[in-house]
Amino acid sequence: MSLSRAETRNSIFGLDLDGADARPYNLGPVESLYVPMRDGVRIALDVFRPMGDDANTKRDTILVMTRYWRGTKGELSNEWADLLVPNGFAVVVGDSRGTGASFGHWPYHRARAETLDFSEVLDWIVAQPWSTGQVVGYGLSYTANTADWMAERNHPALKGIIPRFTDYDPYEMCYFPGGIPDLFVVQTWASNVKDLDRNVKILANGQRSPGVRPVGPDGEGELAAALRGHERAAPTLEGFQQVTFKDDRPTTWGGASMFEWSTQEVADRISRSGTPTQSWVGWFDGGTVEGNIRRFLGQSNPMNVIIGPWNHGGDFAYDPLRAPGDPIVPTYATQHANDVRFAQLCFNGQAAREQGKVIHYYTLGEGAWKTTGSWPPAATRQRWYMANGSHLRSSPGEAGFDTLQVDPALGDIETSRWGTQIAAGLKVDYGDRRKFDAARLAYTGEPLTRDLEITGHPIVHLNVTSTREDGAFLVYLEAVQPDGVSLYLTEGQLRAVHRKVWTDSPFRALGPQHSYLKRDAEPLIPGEAAILTFTLHPISARLPAGHRLRVVLAGSDKTTFANIPADGPPPFLKFHRGPTGCFIDLPIIEP
Repeated sequence: MSLSRAETRNSIFGLDLDGADARPYNLGPVESLYVPMRDGVRIALDVFRPMGDDANTKRDTILVMTRYWRGTKGELSNEWADLLVPNGFAVVVGDSRGTGASFGHWPYHRARAETLDFSEVLDWIVAQPWSTGQVVGYGLSYTANTADWMAERNHPALKGIIPRFTDYDPYEMCYFPGGIPDLFVVQTWASNVKDLDRNVKILANGQRSPGVRPVGPDGEGELAAALRGHERAAPTLEGFQQVTFKDDRPTTWGGASMFEWSTQEVADRISRSGTPTQSWVGWFDGGTVEGNIRRFLGQSNPMNVIIGPWNHGGDFAYDPLRAPGDPIVPTYATQHANDVRFAQLCFNGQAAREQGKVIHYYTLGEGAWKTTGSWPPAATRQRWYMANGSHLRSSPGEAGFDTLQVDPALGDIETSRWGTQIAAGLKVDYGDRRKFDAARLAYTGEPLTRDLEITGHPIVHLNVTSTREDGAFLVYLEAVQPDGVSLYLTEGQLRAVHRKVWTDSPFRALGPQHSYLKRDAEPLIPGEAAILTFTLHPISARLPAGHRLRVVLAGSDKTTFANIPADGPPPFLKFHRGPTGCFIDLPIIEP
């Protein structure tokens, strides 16, 4: 496959991205049923096929296993069936064990009993008279993670997966980025799923949903029995509250750690399956890009990793370096048209041959799609020092320090990369970042004399002295327009106790990594200087000449993250300047 670093045609993914595939089939009626698992627990499934199919009309199948209800009472369909059945597929959507109308209990994300069920659901599909024996796993967010775990099962019927906007490692990419609790996601998500397990969902209009779709002629009675079983599960929040380190084992999770439900930890088993994969992620969706770059590096499967300027779910594009309203392809509709094409390639046995293993990524500002067969792309590291006078310079300048009194009341915007993880469909918008300057330290460079492309992982090096033994260190990379408006590009964060660099990390080529293990904890010593070095979330952006780079340092963001430390006086910080002071290394793509 010939790869180009600057592929900009709208057919970059092998599809006319300005159009959509034909959808010649009408949606047939839903069939709801229970399928018993090896231990007698019954899993609720909905089966959708094209209108007019008889019992023996053969169809390839798309399988979705969800934690968010497979359907709503009184509704004739669901989003997955509406999307995929018109393209000629059978679609099976299941409530994961202990959720929706399924029996059992759900102790934590993708517990082993839940993921083992996927093999049995695949067995059931293969045994149906309408099945060709071929299945592709599909999903968004949690359901994308279940698609990944279908591949881990290495089932012969599974011909491919399409995970959209996954948290490849839930500790680092979602719930504890940089080891800092994302309280917004933790608390909101935990509350929402506990309500779902009580058959409660509040809709966007404030009205209460009728509840999950029951199963069978005694559907209400069966549902009531299933819901009683769901009550056995302790609130997920209780487990998260017992986690500081990645290897912590909350009692409410039965002693499981977050390693147990990390796709990253089973990368070798997924690789052995050889399952072709098409994964979509967004520059402005939590840590999903970092996770899928790790997927690309850690798995040998044939795969497309597609990184766009999207929120969680991909239904909103955000490019702060381009004029509002500038068209960005692929659109939401054509993303799904491409998924249909990929599924067809999987069913035809052509996916591995046609796609190879590549990353397609969008460069902000330039508005161009590029393709690479390796990551990180070849780049020149360019160092910028946080210098005196709030300047960002290529030389360190004189020694000294800047001080920051951490304000635990300081928040940030709600329409962020983290907010969209809960509210899929949220329009990410960071606005003008200068509004937060009063309680942060900002360092700004001189106007660029030529366009500058940053692609890869920025790396920050902080030399800091604190009055406390722990803290949250937040770093933002921004682009300042000629009119002074400062635009968000990316960010990184690290909890100080996790600062020890993991030199043997399999992902060390991306920059300094951290294990987040108890044994590697290194608290700060109050009054003594310490080094914190870490990567920011990856980005690709082309800044026009005349723009300026800006780096901003903060010690709190109560809108999203927990305050560290949680009690006592907030830290007073000294960020050291000069030859041994603070700097950021940027990956620059030379023209």
